[in-house]
Amino acid sequence: MMKSDNLDLYADVVCGKCNNPITQSSILTALGKSWHPEHFLCKVCDLPITEGSFNQKDGEPVCSGCYISNFTDVCFSCKEHILSKVIKAMGKTWHEEHFVCGGTCKKPLVGASFYERDGQPFCKECFEKQHAARCAVCNKAILEKAVVALDKKFHKECFACKQCSKPISGSTFAVVDNQPMCTECAKV
Repeated sequence: MMKSDNLDLYADVVCGKCNNPITQSSILTALGKSWHPEHFLCKVCDLPITEGSFNQKDGEPVCSGCYISNFTDVCFSCKEHILSKVIKAMGKTWHEEHFVCGGTCKKPLVGASFYERDGQPFCKECFEKQHAARCAVCNKAILEKAVVALDKKFHKECFACKQCSKPISGSTFAVVDNQPMCTECAKV
């Protein structure tokens, strides 16, 4: 912002708010416009902006308080306004330091891949330990598509014939003693 007491330089200058010529001894210049000092008002609260710094929205001045209250994102974790870098993930906004694993490790997840569960991000390790389905054969976490059969979940490669041990790839299989059997072995 610039104030000037030299009227000759601004003889044809009009106010950015009222569009009337500025004929008084002081002029304020900001946002590429000139203003009567009393007309340099916040777009939101309509109060004079007297602080040295201000924000702008759609080319209009906005005081710092109104800008924070009306135009900044709120962190999903702490519910405070975000005044620095915003992390957008899972349809929510976060402070960079608050976008962490929802599991026990609390590891930062900015720039890392993560899994979502109940609206919280999880690193791979915590998701596997706390939330992933377990294979009925190997008991390891299932992170890809699972085969669901016999009221259990299996890795694709673990869902195998009880007789020949080959993975059952088709949608048709037999069940013997509550165990899957491929159609080839079931014919015997």
